[in-house]
Amino acid sequence: MKKIIVPIDFSEHSEYALEAAASIAKKHNSKLIVLHMLELSNAIISAGNDSLNEEAVFYLKLAEKKFEAFLDKPYLEGVEITPIIKHFKVWSEVNDVVNEHDANLIVMGSHGTSGIKEVLIGSNTEKVVRHSDIPVLVIKHNPILIEFENGVFASDFSDDAVAPYLKAKLTFNKLGVKMHLVYVNSPDGNFKSSTEIDKKVSDFLKKADGDLENLRKVSIVSDYSVEKGILNYANAIGADVIAVATHGRKGLAHFLEGSISEDIANHSTLPVMTFKI
Repeated sequence: MKKIIVPIDFSEHSEYALEAAASIAKKHNSKLIVLHMLELSNAIISAGNDSLNEEAVFYLKLAEKKFEAFLDKPYLEGVEITPIIKHFKVWSEVNDVVNEHDANLIVMGSHGTSGIKEVLIGSNTEKVVRHSDIPVLVIKHNPILIEFENGVFASDFSDDAVAPYLKAKLTFNKLGVKMHLVYVNSPDGNFKSSTEIDKKVSDFLKKADGDLENLRKVSIVSDYSVEKGILNYANAIGADVIAVATHGRKGLAHFLEGSISEDIANHSTLPVMTFKI
């Protein structure tokens, strides 16, 4: 983990993410790129008149002042930090920042949402999860202790999940996390027989790994929904982080089809790491 991006909005949950990222950075000698998106309108940014230009400068100076205070934390001592202020919306530019700085991980805070607000409004974290080409680690609570020893990678073991699985395996290895694989058989997830699941998992591992060495790491559980199965399994084995693949759906397709990965990111009390398909 050479470089970690931490998008912040100066909220409490942003600080949770910053502290978690600092803990990871100290263990793996990583650099932090702390990113704040100054969401100014095009009119203010490209304005030709002095009053609008002065308004843009005012908001920029205000953000810089808040940045300085926000980064004055004891847990950041000894960590190399690059603060960045960008315009527009973080979810549409996050990959530009990733590519510019060759980052390996994004760490974000989220309070989670539910119900109609989640569908109509969503959150910046959800949008980053859908757009990011690198893993996104979602932090929900004050990270009193960040020790990622056991991680769950939940998968449907489809061909689409091969690339995210390989990325998750590489990321877990870098972080020193033991990977547990889980398939949830449920009424809402195209229920299959044991024979069908065994074949699906075996074919997947042969394609992804070239062998069945990791077959012993796979657990098959049954539950009322895929989301409940993942969360209950993670709790049962004492997992420290849950990893899932996301299709990165955008627009109407996202709302009509839903996304288990984003539901997990919203509702899990554990940190959740997402890998884009």
